[in-house]
Amino acid sequence: MLGSLGLFTVLLGAALPLIDFFIVNVALPAIDSDLAAGPAMLELVVGGYGVAYAVLLVLGGRLGDMAGRRRLFLIGMAAFGLTSLACGLAPTAWTLVGARVAQGAAAALMLPQVLATIQATTQGPRRARAMSLYGATAGLSMVFGQILGGVLVAADVAGLGWRSVFLVNVPVAVLGLVLALRSVPETRSERPASVDVPGTLLLALSLVSLLLPLTEGRATGWPLWTWVSLAVFPLAAVAFYRTERRADRLGRTPLVPPSLLRLESLRRGLVMVMPFSIGFSGFMFVIAVALQQGLRMGPVTAGLALVPMAAAFFAASLAGPRLVGRYGSRVVTAGSVLQAVGVALLLFTVWRDWPGLGLAALAPGVAVAGLGQGLQLPVLMRLMLSDVPADRAGVGGGVMITTQQSALALGVATLGSLFLALIPAVGMRDALAVTLLVQLGLIALTALLSLRLPRVMR
Repeated sequence: MLGSLGLFTVLLGAALPLIDFFIVNVALPAIDSDLAAGPAMLELVVGGYGVAYAVLLVLGGRLGDMAGRRRLFLIGMAAFGLTSLACGLAPTAWTLVGARVAQGAAAALMLPQVLATIQATTQGPRRARAMSLYGATAGLSMVFGQILGGVLVAADVAGLGWRSVFLVNVPVAVLGLVLALRSVPETRSERPASVDVPGTLLLALSLVSLLLPLTEGRATGWPLWTWVSLAVFPLAAVAFYRTERRADRLGRTPLVPPSLLRLESLRRGLVMVMPFSIGFSGFMFVIAVALQQGLRMGPVTAGLALVPMAAAFFAASLAGPRLVGRYGSRVVTAGSVLQAVGVALLLFTVWRDWPGLGLAALAPGVAVAGLGQGLQLPVLMRLMLSDVPADRAGVGGGVMITTQQSALALGVATLGSLFLALIPAVGMRDALAVTLLVQLGLIALTALLSLRLPRVMR
């Protein structure tokens, strides 16, 4: 049974990788200045982590099912601390990119064990509460990462500057290891399956061939390799699906069992989390650039601009379980509507007040958007794993997080590239306005999809 301290420990492990995906957004100008990184290298600092993380998540879940989830959690936490140290000490831009890729791989070992441990050691109302807390932790981590990054860069602790956004992970990882040894029970699948090597390689090829060119294409001028890579993606994706379906039909255990995707709650939740996460990560990246480069805010001010979003998200996530008990999945629909209102309010404010935009003017829009997000993400995460059997918890969690992480990386690559490409032609204000309009479209899609969710949630 997972106690309160154990739940806190695994949620700490869930927070670290997501914080680190977003913490660098406000540190990018300082990294560029210090390491002469350039646009393409900066996008690799963000994208390299996200791609490695997304590619290896399902494999990390499978390894936890086989070798023990607590063991993999400890290995992943230790590796995350060491790779964070390597990022903080990186002498060159290429070294930093390599360390970020390794950090993403470490996160992929650690994070699937969180959901699998919760699924395997809790049930009933306790599981629903733990899943709601996980969803709240995920959303808050994404917002808090950007706030923390701004504070650390500006504080320049011991003259470390941007390096502190990575080095801060080291003592947290040590704390996580100590707590995990004392409080996290060991669990594993009763029917552990061997690693699906063909499936793993084809999934990796599919994700890399899509995410890498979209991340690097704009900054490198869309060379031939980006188009070749994008052409490979549909072929690799079809080959992956057919390989997994054949393995399932022959009685083997594929990396992503098609039978698992037949669970209605998981399938519909995955379809919804894609546009939500694309819009979320794209917004976070774009707002960081717009506030620092467009409005000339410092990293602390740019981080503080998101405090109302974090506070509203936290409040909504706490109220979510009670609201779901009363209104079911319509809470997600209401959250989409609130998020759309918040983004529309922010769009109006940007159009009216730019370039004299301040924190007070931004606060209402980001707060209402955060309130809406807090009603969606925790509920969706609870829904997606509600019907996954305990012995397949690692695989189910890996599939869910891979989808979310791929969408987060895709959001930065697509909305971020759109925003940066528009700036020279139309200026920062109009580029931001167009990007917010695209996000409104993604929110509308999420709202429509939410109407197909089962009304009653377990």
